[in-house]
Amino acid sequence: MNLILIGYMGSGKSTLGRKLAETLQYPFIDLDDYMEEQEQLSIPELFKVRGEIYFRKKEHEYLKALLQEQDNVVLALGGGTPCYANNMDLITKNENAKSFYFKAGIKELTSRLKHEKENRPLLNRFKTDDELMEFIGKHMFERSAYYNQADVVIPVDNTTELAVLEQVMSHLV
Repeated sequence: MNLILIGYMGSGKSTLGRKLAETLQYPFIDLDDYMEEQEQLSIPELFKVRGEIYFRKKEHEYLKALLQEQDNVVLALGGGTPCYANNMDLITKNENAKSFYFKAGIKELTSRLKHEKENRPLLNRFKTDDELMEFIGKHMFERSAYYNQADVVIPVDNTTELAVLEQVMSHLV
């Protein structure tokens, strides 16, 4: 069974995914890292050099290939991955996958992301925390319909990594 982690950037998919994979003794794949390796460019460079349309097309191709080729892996998706190219359909219709939405609130996400703007192509244009919070709120509104299609929704605000991992594990039994 592949475990697919979805949620907005900064929700903890990569951090918690690594710990979950270690606990289960599964390989861990971060889709963004995988794409960087395959494309030989960082995500910000991919956006800048090739554009978002190219990025989303390749993201879909890599996701589809990983879902077909991998078994017993923890896969953390980029924040936008579920929202493009019918990617959420690929995930929900895959009988060998269970998806988890790590649901973080707008204030929590703003707090987590405000110091990472230079590494996040979609966020580096915002000068103030209020601008960032407004953007995240709008984005979350647009993306929530996709995120909420996950098999399991796990709130991650005001909780520990251990508590989130325990919630994930409780859905694997």
